[in-house]
Amino acid sequence: MTSTPFIAVEGPIGVGKTSLAKAISEHYTCKLLKEIVEENPFLGKFYDNIEEWSFQTEMFFLCNRYKQLEDIQKDYLSQNIPVVSDYHIFKNRIFAGRTLTGSHYDKYMQIFDILTKDMPVPNMIIYLNASLDTLLKRIELRGRNIEKQIDPAYLSQLAADYEAFMVAFQKEHPEIPVLTFNGDELDFVSQPKDKERIFQAIEAVLQKGELAR
Repeated sequence: MTSTPFIAVEGPIGVGKTSLAKAISEHYTCKLLKEIVEENPFLGKFYDNIEEWSFQTEMFFLCNRYKQLEDIQKDYLSQNIPVVSDYHIFKNRIFAGRTLTGSHYDKYMQIFDILTKDMPVPNMIIYLNASLDTLLKRIELRGRNIEKQIDPAYLSQLAADYEAFMVAFQKEHPEIPVLTFNGDELDFVSQPKDKERIFQAIEAVLQKGELAR
């Protein structure tokens, strides 16, 4: 893996991934990779009926994220251009594991493994977590109509899935530094000192040369 920074910001819905990724992009002059959310034509139906629309929703996200990673592969791997994204494609496994069952899950994972086999992999993860109350408040604050349908129970379970996944991820990939921040304690959008705290943690990893190669 290249030592050029490829930073992925991850965490449950509403935790502030995009805001932080934008701030990192501006601070370090990185190429910003943002996931497509509102453009997913199945997402509204998904929140109304998860069981009925989960496969279509997850396949749309997987194909779009694959295309985005494919588009940056040349710049990142060949020209050593640093990248920050507001997602890691591993999140597809988290959502698929929560919403897909039986043959749908098996087929999905077969396609996932094929598409992600040779894709560039982030060499630093910033994991943001927060309580359900904080997530709900931030979702309400940003005012996306499509997210008004989210069931708090689904969001709570998703946050728990992220926690479990990140524990397993760090055991499986000890070579990739993971910086974890509590969104209940930090407000990096309106508090410069909180944003600076995150930058300092990133800088410490970069200066020590701890990025996976």
